[in-house]
Amino acid sequence: MEYTRQYMKKKKIAFDLLIFDTLSDLSQNDQKLLKEAMKARSDAYAPYSKFKVGAAVLLENGEVVIGNNQENASYPSGLCAERVAVFQAGARYPGVPITAIAISTLPSLKVDAIPAAPCGNCRQSIVEYEQRQQSPISLIMGSEKGPIYKCSSMGDILPLVFDGSFLNDS
Repeated sequence: MEYTRQYMKKKKIAFDLLIFDTLSDLSQNDQKLLKEAMKARSDAYAPYSKFKVGAAVLLENGEVVIGNNQENASYPSGLCAERVAVFQAGARYPGVPITAIAISTLPSLKVDAIPAAPCGNCRQSIVEYEQRQQSPISLIMGSEKGPIYKCSSMGDILPLVFDGSFLNDS
């Protein structure tokens, strides 16, 4: 389909993604958080997909809250590691901002896989926390082996976010 120039505007949406070769290339704090996510991943309940995920949330007060994916034979009834950790942090430490989330995946077939980014439901949930606390949440993503990805905000990977402004009458 071809568009006429007078009706079109073009906007490029981009973000910086840092790529680290190994865990030791990360800062000490990021290493610690990703290791917590790896530990959480080991206890994930993923008998159906065999895709284990662990998440570790770092709060502004220094607390770390973990989560892992919890599957169910009725797939929609399960919950992702990221939301388990974020919702638990919100319930245990209401009002304390989240500064970072580390996610560690263990795909069943790809040992050297690139890191998996959060699903759409998790992106939406986490970006709403960013909006509520009015500060970014950095995201660290790693697998068992291979590169580690880091970006400075969940909003970076969900730039056209659906938020509460669409629901207001004003």
